[in-house]
Amino acid sequence: MTTFLKRYPSRGLFSLLLVYIIWGSTYLGIRYAVREGSGFPPFSMAALRSIAGGIILLSLALARRERICISLRELGLLSLSAVLLWNGGNGLVTWAEQRAASAFAALVVGATPLYSAIVEAIFERKRPSTALVLSLILGMFGLYILTQPALAEGTQADVWATIALLLAPLSWSVGSSIQRRNPLKLSTLSISGYQQLLGTLGFVLLLTATDEPRPQPTPDAWWAWGYLVLFGSVVGFTAFVHALHTLPTPVVMTYGYVNPVIAIFLGWLFLGEAITPHTVVGTAFILAGVAGVFRQNYG
Repeated sequence: MTTFLKRYPSRGLFSLLLVYIIWGSTYLGIRYAVREGSGFPPFSMAALRSIAGGIILLSLALARRERICISLRELGLLSLSAVLLWNGGNGLVTWAEQRAASAFAALVVGATPLYSAIVEAIFERKRPSTALVLSLILGMFGLYILTQPALAEGTQADVWATIALLLAPLSWSVGSSIQRRNPLKLSTLSISGYQQLLGTLGFVLLLTATDEPRPQPTPDAWWAWGYLVLFGSVVGFTAFVHALHTLPTPVVMTYGYVNPVIAIFLGWLFLGEAITPHTVVGTAFILAGVAGVFRQNYG
């Protein structure tokens, strides 16, 4: 696989590596922030997260003297991608994790590479290769093996949470494809910042429509929120936007398979959680699937 990696931009690969590592920990962060008793309603948490991330990113862009004035066309494209990525993608996952455990969410949202391949095929009017489809299925099978022990313990998820988790990767995939096909002459910081600020408006509408109670977060929920802002929104999402503009979309979307592997590894490294045969076998299938995706997008 190393031979193929040499053909991709090193900065793009580094950005994807950041997405692998950082977003691998955010499922647990979201769960801590919105679980029962946390005091953080989902859309209120997401709105505060996105507005904080947007302000930080645009402030950094301004400090670097990057362009932050945008045209109406740019505003329209940023608004559309913000709704699809933040409200439809991240927002639905955040809402669902009130009712669904993070392992179940990781499994369902892990289908993002499959969704992305279908969306790309529709946009390009070209059927994906058999080898690419098999690689994606291989990765999905590995993800199932990886999360099977947690699922077997009786992971709970109601029907609406499951529907939300199924729609989230579809929304994210469409938003990612639209963003990649409509490059803007803005820096990565500016694009990420505006998308999060515009996504905040969508979250405000959602929390109003659902009549969420006033947030009363616990200290643990605030810590989880802070982590999601600094690492998930500022560093992770900026890295994702950069990777999306420098690497093929199917390659970028492999984060959906790798994130659960990273989450389990972090649990072993910091919490002493056991590495089981399911971990080893599932990871092997996932790595084989990811390698296949890289190979199919080689050159």
